[in-house]
Amino acid sequence: MVTAEIQDLTRDDYELFRRLVYTHSGINLGDQKMQLVRARLGKRVRSGGFKSFRDYYRHVENDPSGQELCSLLDAISTNTTHLFREIRHFKLLAEILKNMLEKRKWRSEHNTIRIWSAACSSGEEPHSIAMVAHNAILRHPNVALKILATDISLQMLSRAQLGIYDIHRVGTVPAEFRQRYFQKTQSEDRQTLLQIVPELRRLITFSRFNLMTPTFPFRHGFDVIFCRNVMIYFDRTTQQTLVNKLAQHLRPGGYLMIGHSESLNNLNQPLSYIEPTVYRKSGGY
Repeated sequence: MVTAEIQDLTRDDYELFRRLVYTHSGINLGDQKMQLVRARLGKRVRSGGFKSFRDYYRHVENDPSGQELCSLLDAISTNTTHLFREIRHFKLLAEILKNMLEKRKWRSEHNTIRIWSAACSSGEEPHSIAMVAHNAILRHPNVALKILATDISLQMLSRAQLGIYDIHRVGTVPAEFRQRYFQKTQSEDRQTLLQIVPELRRLITFSRFNLMTPTFPFRHGFDVIFCRNVMIYFDRTTQQTLVNKLAQHLRPGGYLMIGHSESLNNLNQPLSYIEPTVYRKSGGY
């Protein structure tokens, strides 16, 4: 069977996809990403039997379920990460939690630590957070831990929930945590893999969430929010809007951690600079 050639992506097609992606995810592809869009959407265009990228665009626009839009955003989003990426953040997280838990006033008024991984991709970030945070509360049995892990990609979330990693991918995990928080499992072809232990996976709630949602629905504030390597895809206006929404959902004294290539410089926002990529809301203990 011969597959018919599809009409190539035109500049006008690209502009339509660029605006669509920006509107629904905040990702600003700019003027130079035509090849990326051609490569990442071409497979979907071919497998769906569309004659052109424009036909596929119309299909996405007219899909009442929104599922094809999700698939498009999954294809466009970049999801590169590893366990304990940017290790300084996890060392700092351990310090933050230790300081909180040692303060009698905090313990008298709170019984739950809440942390949000706001762009969790395939799960490496929230699983790293869970290891550090669980280790921090071991001596505080009356303190609960709740971790929210969200992403715009359903495909990434389905992988993240499994918490399964190739053995070579856990080399960045501290040895103590590798021993305590992983158990061996097997793939369908009987390859040995490592899976996050159930006790740790139960601490994390995975959910699809779009950071462009106008109003965040969370009832409780977070002690720490990780929103790393997301804002590099946003323009300044979108960055500012997002940071202010994140700040609203930090508890007084709470921390925001962003990616190593990101900065809040020149943004009108209420958080105080602590060190590169780390910001804090005023108040707290």
